[in-house]
Amino acid sequence: MAVTYEKATLDNGLTIIAEVDPAAHSAAGGFFVRTGARDETGELMGVSHFLEHMMFKGTDRRSAEEVDRDFDDLGANHNAFTTSEMTAFYAHCLAEHLPAAEDVLTDILRPAIRQEDFDAEKKVILEEIAMYRDHPVWSLYERALEVWYGDHPLSHRVLGTDETVGGMNRDDMLAYFRHRYSADNTVLALAGNLDFDRMVDRAREHCGGWERTGATRAYPEVRPGAERFAMTMPTVNRHYVMMVAAAPPLQDDRRYAASMLAQILGDTEGSRFYWSLVETGIAEEAQAQYDGRDGTGDFIVYASCGPEDAERVESLLRDESARLVESLDEDDLVRVRSKVATAAALQGELPGGRMRRIGQRWTSLGRYRSLEDELAVIDAVTLDDLRATAEAFPFDWGVVGTLDPEQG
Repeated sequence: MAVTYEKATLDNGLTIIAEVDPAAHSAAGGFFVRTGARDETGELMGVSHFLEHMMFKGTDRRSAEEVDRDFDDLGANHNAFTTSEMTAFYAHCLAEHLPAAEDVLTDILRPAIRQEDFDAEKKVILEEIAMYRDHPVWSLYERALEVWYGDHPLSHRVLGTDETVGGMNRDDMLAYFRHRYSADNTVLALAGNLDFDRMVDRAREHCGGWERTGATRAYPEVRPGAERFAMTMPTVNRHYVMMVAAAPPLQDDRRYAASMLAQILGDTEGSRFYWSLVETGIAEEAQAQYDGRDGTGDFIVYASCGPEDAERVESLLRDESARLVESLDEDDLVRVRSKVATAAALQGELPGGRMRRIGQRWTSLGRYRSLEDELAVIDAVTLDDLRATAEAFPFDWGVVGTLDPEQG
């Protein structure tokens, strides 16, 4: 039997979507909340990620240990993530265990947020911030986005800072939770071998009392930065460089061409950067990526090399970016289309991947597109589309950041 798409909306605004596959042996479910670092105030930066942790610290029905035990008893592959624009909690298990997994997921989505748990977890978050501070690429990435997005909330750090997390209190977190984690700001995505009507009934029973708050997202104007900055770190011995340029937003179908352009330019293998910088031994890494966001987007290139090769590497990154459009040919298109299509198809092989794909897409765009239609759109991208996208969003590197060893 073919995979079928189903959708329902509860009276309180909770949206439930599913790709039902009777032939699958497993099923997956996940809650996707349209909130992340960009929806926080500067003072509460990091609260979405902090809340992700708090969801697993126990509820009025379960202790933290019972949450872990109940997922483990189901053999469920469960996880969560927080980004600038969404937070998600999901589980993938045998089909017969999906209703029980839904019970745990719906329960943790209404956490107790006890003061003692808040105080203990704050220390964990501060340790996580310290750990990432020691990571050169992550530190450079966070700073590059801060400079690029300036006073726009997309400059917010997902983890927050020592100051924002250290100064956060439980009551402010609770107020943020009650407003942003509302029924009408949440999607329940399901996939695999499941009874959709039964799952809707369960969601109505467990989530029907969740409040509708009318939570919305602000869209201040993006005014990209244009700056060069330099950082140092005592624990590194390599040179790192990162550059940022404007790219299409998620709502723009040119995002497919933008993703392909980034892969042709800086995929880990077979790209322009690979052949000119990595294969030649000039740089250990040289990559490009496209990040589509709600209302905007960015291209990012990154490379690491010996300090003595810093100028040469940056020059090659710029040269390869500048001549990409004129060098594009049909072989590039065929190769990158196959890579993008393969990645999309592999994600859709299992219910867990299908659930995450439709959940993230609905949370970002508010609409559904089947995997087959997605593959058709990818296959329809032409060389002219690539060139037109590159002309509309040239690799004009407005922000350039470097990180080097600290001089003794």
